[in-house]
Amino acid sequence: MTEQKIITVLKVFIVLGICLIATGHYLLVSDLFGEQNSIHGIIISAAFIAIGVLFSLPTKIYLTIVLMNIEAVRDKHV
Repeated sequence: MTEQKIITVLKVFIVLGICLIATGHYLLVSDLFGEQNSIHGIIISAAFIAIGVLFSLPTKIYLTIVLMNIEAVRDKHV
């Protein structure tokens, strides 16, 4: 895989993670979902948030490292 494809995939995972975190937060805040599902609704919301964090945080770290390596290579060529 080229570096550009890796960066694109990582950006997609970051956006997906942020969407999952926002969805989990919305489910926690909305009264209708909480009343219908009680404790199961809280568990489902927490699962959305946990999966979103798992998608977004490690990919941000890896993406930062990849971008730093690309910048270091460009600085060596200049």
